[in-house]
Amino acid sequence: MRKPDTAAIAATETEMAARLRLSATRLARRLRREADTGFTPSQLSALATVHHHGPLTLGALADHERVAPPSITKIAAKLEADGFIERVPDADDRRVTRVATTGAGDALIAESRRRKTTWLALRIRQLDADQQARLAAALDVLDELTGQEGP
Repeated sequence: MRKPDTAAIAATETEMAARLRLSATRLARRLRREADTGFTPSQLSALATVHHHGPLTLGALADHERVAPPSITKIAAKLEADGFIERVPDADDRRVTRVATTGAGDALIAESRRRKTTWLALRIRQLDADQQARLAAALDVLDELTGQEGP
Protein backbone atom coordinates (compact mmCIF):
# COMPACT_ATOMS: atom_id res chain seq x y z
CA MET A 1 0.00 0.00 0.00
CA ARG A 2 1.36 3.38 -1.02
CA LYS A 3 1.79 6.14 1.57
CA PRO A 4 0.08 9.45 0.90
CA ASP A 5 2.34 12.20 -0.39
CA THR A 6 2.38 14.53 2.64
CA ALA A 7 4.04 17.32 0.67
CA ALA A 8 1.27 17.24 -1.94
CA ILE A 9 -1.39 17.17 0.77
CA ALA A 10 0.26 20.12 2.53
CA ALA A 11 0.44 22.05 -0.75
CA THR A 12 -3.24 21.38 -1.42
CA GLU A 13 -4.16 22.49 2.12
CA THR A 14 -2.04 25.61 1.73
CA GLU A 15 -3.68 26.46 -1.60
CA MET A 16 -7.12 25.87 -0.11
CA ALA A 17 -6.26 28.05 2.89
CA ALA A 18 -5.08 30.85 0.59
CA ARG A 19 -8.27 30.66 -1.50
CA LEU A 20 -10.45 30.61 1.61
CA ARG A 21 -8.61 33.58 3.12
CA LEU A 22 -8.99 35.58 -0.07
CA SER A 23 -12.68 34.70 -0.44
CA ALA A 24 -13.40 35.52 3.20
CA THR A 25 -11.58 38.85 2.89
CA ARG A 26 -13.49 39.78 -0.26
CA LEU A 27 -16.80 38.76 1.30
CA ALA A 28 -16.10 40.75 4.47
CA ARG A 29 -15.15 43.80 2.40
CA ARG A 30 -18.32 43.52 0.32
CA LEU A 31 -20.50 43.09 3.40
CA ARG A 32 -18.96 46.22 4.96
CA ARG A 33 -19.96 48.15 1.83
CA GLU A 34 -23.48 46.71 1.97
CA ALA A 35 -23.85 47.76 5.62
CA ASP A 36 -23.67 51.39 4.45
CA THR A 37 -23.48 52.82 7.98
CA GLY A 38 -20.97 55.59 7.37
CA PHE A 39 -18.81 54.21 10.17
CA THR A 40 -15.32 52.83 9.92
CA PRO A 41 -14.96 49.06 10.34
CA SER A 42 -13.47 49.69 13.81
CA GLN A 43 -16.40 51.83 14.87
CA LEU A 44 -18.99 49.38 13.58
CA SER A 45 -17.16 46.46 15.19
CA ALA A 46 -17.05 48.24 18.55
CA LEU A 47 -20.75 49.09 18.33
CA ALA A 48 -21.59 45.47 17.50
CA THR A 49 -19.47 44.28 20.43
CA VAL A 50 -21.22 46.62 22.85
CA HIS A 51 -24.57 45.51 21.40
CA HIS A 52 -23.68 41.83 21.87
CA HIS A 53 -21.67 41.89 25.12
CA GLY A 54 -22.59 45.19 26.75
CA PRO A 55 -22.76 47.10 28.91
CA LEU A 56 -18.96 47.03 29.02
CA THR A 57 -16.21 49.11 30.56
CA LEU A 58 -13.97 50.76 28.00
CA GLY A 59 -11.16 48.46 29.13
CA ALA A 60 -13.28 45.37 28.49
CA LEU A 61 -14.34 46.79 25.11
CA ALA A 62 -10.69 47.41 24.21
CA ASP A 63 -9.90 43.80 25.16
CA HIS A 64 -12.77 42.45 23.04
CA GLU A 65 -11.71 44.56 20.09
CA ARG A 66 -7.99 43.89 20.67
CA VAL A 67 -7.08 47.55 20.46
CA ALA A 68 -5.27 49.92 22.82
CA PRO A 69 -7.36 51.82 25.38
CA PRO A 70 -6.67 55.24 23.76
CA SER A 71 -8.02 53.91 20.46
CA ILE A 72 -11.21 52.56 22.02
CA THR A 73 -11.69 55.84 23.90
CA LYS A 74 -11.70 57.75 20.57
CA ILE A 75 -14.04 55.21 18.97
CA ALA A 76 -16.43 55.30 21.94
CA ALA A 77 -16.39 59.11 21.99
CA LYS A 78 -17.46 59.20 18.32
CA LEU A 79 -20.21 56.61 18.86
CA GLU A 80 -21.42 58.48 21.95
CA ALA A 81 -21.37 61.88 20.20
CA ASP A 82 -23.48 60.38 17.40
CA GLY A 83 -25.95 58.96 19.90
CA PHE A 84 -25.29 55.25 19.32
CA ILE A 85 -23.84 54.40 22.73
CA GLU A 86 -24.23 55.93 26.16
CA ARG A 87 -22.27 55.84 29.38
CA VAL A 88 -24.06 54.18 32.26
CA PRO A 89 -22.92 53.85 35.88
CA ASP A 90 -22.15 50.33 37.08
CA ALA A 91 -24.96 48.98 39.27
CA ASP A 92 -22.53 47.61 41.88
CA ASP A 93 -19.79 50.24 41.85
CA ARG A 94 -20.76 53.81 41.02
CA ARG A 95 -17.10 54.67 40.34
CA VAL A 96 -17.18 52.41 37.28
CA THR A 97 -18.74 53.56 34.03
CA ARG A 98 -19.85 51.24 31.28
CA VAL A 99 -20.99 51.84 27.73
CA ALA A 100 -24.23 50.44 26.36
CA THR A 101 -25.98 50.79 23.04
CA THR A 102 -28.84 53.23 22.74
CA GLY A 103 -32.03 52.52 20.82
CA ALA A 104 -30.42 54.23 17.83
CA GLY A 105 -27.35 51.99 18.18
CA ASP A 106 -29.50 48.85 18.36
CA ALA A 107 -31.46 50.01 15.31
CA LEU A 108 -28.26 50.72 13.35
CA ILE A 109 -26.92 47.23 14.09
CA ALA A 110 -30.24 45.64 13.09
CA GLU A 111 -30.41 47.63 9.85
CA SER A 112 -26.80 46.84 9.00
CA ARG A 113 -27.40 43.13 9.52
CA ARG A 114 -30.62 43.27 7.50
CA ARG A 115 -28.85 44.89 4.55
CA LYS A 116 -26.00 42.38 4.59
CA THR A 117 -28.36 39.41 4.92
CA THR A 118 -30.54 40.72 2.09
CA TRP A 119 -27.54 41.13 -0.19
CA LEU A 120 -26.33 37.61 0.60
CA ALA A 121 -29.79 36.09 0.16
CA LEU A 122 -30.12 37.71 -3.28
CA ARG A 123 -26.73 36.33 -4.29
CA ILE A 124 -27.56 32.86 -2.98
CA ARG A 125 -30.87 32.93 -4.87
CA GLN A 126 -28.84 33.28 -8.10
CA LEU A 127 -27.06 29.97 -7.47
CA ASP A 128 -28.45 26.75 -8.86
CA ALA A 129 -29.74 24.04 -6.50
CA ASP A 130 -26.46 22.09 -6.54
CA GLN A 131 -24.42 25.21 -5.69
CA GLN A 132 -26.82 26.08 -2.88
CA ALA A 133 -26.50 22.57 -1.44
CA ARG A 134 -22.70 22.72 -1.63
CA LEU A 135 -22.73 26.12 0.07
CA ALA A 136 -24.98 24.82 2.85
CA ALA A 137 -22.58 21.92 3.45
CA ALA A 138 -19.61 24.28 3.40
CA LEU A 139 -21.23 26.46 6.08
CA ASP A 140 -21.09 23.54 8.52
CA VAL A 141 -17.39 23.14 7.76
CA LEU A 142 -16.75 26.88 8.13
CA ASP A 143 -18.54 26.88 11.50
CA GLU A 144 -16.30 24.01 12.59
CA LEU A 145 -13.17 25.79 11.33
CA THR A 146 -14.02 28.89 13.32
CA GLY A 147 -14.94 26.88 16.41
CA GLN A 148 -18.45 28.23 16.43
CA GLU A 149 -21.80 26.62 16.13
CA GLY A 150 -24.40 27.86 13.69
CA PRO A 151 -27.02 30.50 14.52
